[in-house]
Amino acid sequence: MAREVISTGNELASKAAVEAGARFFGGYPITPSSEVMHEASDLLPVVGGKFIQMEDEIAGISVALGASMTGVKSYTATSGPGISLKAEQIGLGFIAEIPLVIINVMRGGPSTGLPTRVSQADIGQAQYPTHGDYASITLCAGSLTECYTETVRGFNLAEKYMTPVFVLLDETIGHMHGKAVLPDLEEIEASIVNRARFDGPASEYKPYDVPMNKPAVLNPMFQGYTHHVTGLHHGHEGFPTEDAIQCEFNIERLVGKINVVAAENDGLDDLPDYEEYMLEDADVCIIAYGSIGLGAYEAVQKLRAEGIKAGMFRPIMLWPSPAKRIAEIGAKFKDKIFITELNMGQYTREIERIIKRNDFTTLLKANGRPIAPAEMVAKVKEMM
Repeated sequence: MAREVISTGNELASKAAVEAGARFFGGYPITPSSEVMHEASDLLPVVGGKFIQMEDEIAGISVALGASMTGVKSYTATSGPGISLKAEQIGLGFIAEIPLVIINVMRGGPSTGLPTRVSQADIGQAQYPTHGDYASITLCAGSLTECYTETVRGFNLAEKYMTPVFVLLDETIGHMHGKAVLPDLEEIEASIVNRARFDGPASEYKPYDVPMNKPAVLNPMFQGYTHHVTGLHHGHEGFPTEDAIQCEFNIERLVGKINVVAAENDGLDDLPDYEEYMLEDADVCIIAYGSIGLGAYEAVQKLRAEGIKAGMFRPIMLWPSPAKRIAEIGAKFKDKIFITELNMGQYTREIERIIKRNDFTTLLKANGRPIAPAEMVAKVKEMM
């Protein structure tokens, strides 16, 4: 039976983490994500988990990565400036293939920016949060319920693909207080994914000796199996190498285990990578995500009441993007696509790349203020 709770998006993200099996949080408070951390400090000790507030953001992700290497599902939470500080260790997570969930409650930037205002300005950062070649997985919650369900999904994807996974909230949805309908706990427990383990002789354990487009198999440390962990390119046992063939294989596999797999399977799991609302008979398509998607629902309803057949497409997995469906939308709606974002068009550029056009109508804001449904309605009317 579904559960109804009254909570905030930030609190629901931590609730989801614990119910997905997380038993460690390491982090440092920063507006507007601090409540994720506060909730972790309450929930984790109750289930035998560990919580620690470190001296800064860098230390926060470092201990979380360390906990994950022991086999404990771990997470950290921050906002844009914290992601910037964590960037080097995020890179370690990518190359060493350490699963970790990173919750980013977005605020205005760059630099200190607008700490208490809403933004979606970290979309590009979530795709490439650090230097080098790799592929990232980024989920974006569009409701209070999704603050919970997408965090659970984030842990499952991190464990399945052995990689850091971003779960994006924003200031509006993170601090929104209201009713959320959550899946039954037994349903959540039945969906849990745990990382693969090697159970052969310890002398034969080679965590990175895996085929192309497959993730590493990192057994928990201190449990009879050893391997070397490094930020350098490495061979099958984790020890550094500069062998050209091995290094090229490493990078192609890191990218391929996410991007190639997503393209071949039309997604990374069996859950929806997007939502469509009244799009089947629509004449105009509104593309929105995150908290702005909530306003787009109302905009569609208002437009329909005035005789304009509008529909909405809302990506949930931003990276890798649902490119196949976006391309289909581009072919169907031609010049009747309206994109709205709380940034200067970071995801618009991805849509342009896929559809190979830039003739969209856009409504973009980067001043920390939300976009009202009435503003969306006015823009769509200009298109008709």
